[in-house]
Amino acid sequence: MAEFEFAGMTFRGGKMMIILTALSTLGGGAWAVFEFYKDYMDMKDIIQNIDTTEIENRNTQIEIKLDEAIDYSRSIKNDLRDDFNRMEKNVDRVEDSVRIMEDKVEDMIDRASERFDNKRESLQTDTELKINALEDRLNKKIQNVLDNPLADN
Repeated sequence: MAEFEFAGMTFRGGKMMIILTALSTLGGGAWAVFEFYKDYMDMKDIIQNIDTTEIENRNTQIEIKLDEAIDYSRSIKNDLRDDFNRMEKNVDRVEDSVRIMEDKVEDMIDRASERFDNKRESLQTDTELKINALEDRLNKKIQNVLDNPLADN
């Protein structure tokens, strides 16, 4: 089996494996610390190079556009409300007009119905009178014919 001596100590088999494992762990840890430090320094450079005035200007522009959008939305809302109110008034006016026209049409229909009824009654009365007059004339003629002594029986 292999063995080696370091600082007056002799290492064999299992101890040697433990030492190799400890050394590789220390090496990996040192590498991780180096990488972390390198990333930290890179981030530090990036953060130091950030232009905060540019970010503030951009935020200001965004706020201005947002305020303009809010004002525009309010304007649209108010315009829509005004349009809706105007349309509602127009609809009310049209409804009133329709009601008035309905009343006028119903009144016209009632008057026309009365005229037609009167005319019909007048025609019926006239017809009955004419029929009665015709009947009377026919009865008189028949009676005259029957009363005539010269008539052939």
